[in-house]
Amino acid sequence: MHPRLLRTFLAVARSRNITRAAEAVHLAQSSVSDQIQALEAELGTALFTRSKSGLDLTPAGLALKPIAEELLRLDGEARAAVLLAAGQTNGTLTIGALETIASARLAPWLPGFQAIHPEITVRMKVADSGTLLRQLGDGDIDVAFCFERSDLAKADERLARRTIVAEPLVLVAAPGHDAAPHDLAALAARHFVVTEPGCVYRHMFDTAFAESTAPRLAAEVGSIGAIARLVAAGAGLSLVPRLAVSDALERGELVELPWPGPVQAAPLTMIWRRRRVHPPALRQLLAAARDTLARPEAGSGVESADSAKPLFPNRLTEAAAS
Repeated sequence: MHPRLLRTFLAVARSRNITRAAEAVHLAQSSVSDQIQALEAELGTALFTRSKSGLDLTPAGLALKPIAEELLRLDGEARAAVLLAAGQTNGTLTIGALETIASARLAPWLPGFQAIHPEITVRMKVADSGTLLRQLGDGDIDVAFCFERSDLAKADERLARRTIVAEPLVLVAAPGHDAAPHDLAALAARHFVVTEPGCVYRHMFDTAFAESTAPRLAAEVGSIGAIARLVAAGAGLSLVPRLAVSDALERGELVELPWPGPVQAAPLTMIWRRRRVHPPALRQLLAAARDTLARPEAGSGVESADSAKPLFPNRLTEAAAS
């Protein structure tokens, strides 16, 4: 069973749709169908059946799925071990990130990394936190950069995590807005513009008011950019990572108000899949992100996290290769 066929099989199994699977593996729909037929012919049995909701795995397909995942994992580790032994760092990496982090942190940082490592090709996908974690688990991306919810941080033991900096949260308002109250209960009486439930930014907002009165909501919107525009127009206040609104603050479209409580910060975390041997290109990127992205904004008073700790603790093969 060629790894190429197994990757296509897993893409169809996850999406339950030939069109979406073709997009995931960057193939034409006809090529995906041909590869599934070739795999079924090789195994001598059908792997999928059609239903009203899409393509369903047959018992044979269900049996193959975890084995295919393991075989592809071993294939990746074998290739990584060979590259490591040969001293090669070339390769292609796919980074996933929240839109805010991609634009404010990774976009200025990646050109410098690629100038130092021209042999490494870097691609980027932008998505919400839940999608990033799913893509990481499925092997569609190599590393994710996101603000991770502390209550979900250890949900998947297949993933390794490292908080590289704590990004300060700021209370923002339209220019000329009245000063913020000196206690959270009074502040909660003001109107707030927030993201929708389930979003990591909404979780940060709810956590900030967890021990106070539930704040009044003026609007729930789908992006930080829309929040900034609504706040600038006077729709209400908002509590967001400073990096998300730093440009608007510099342009004077928003003003920062004092936060009447403990300092709030969002952990900017990079997450990757645990492996016995990591591809050299990924090791280079993780080390560079640890050493150069962990730089808080000047004057924030927020320190980077665990800057001296190794990326791959308690793994003999990884420690020897570092």
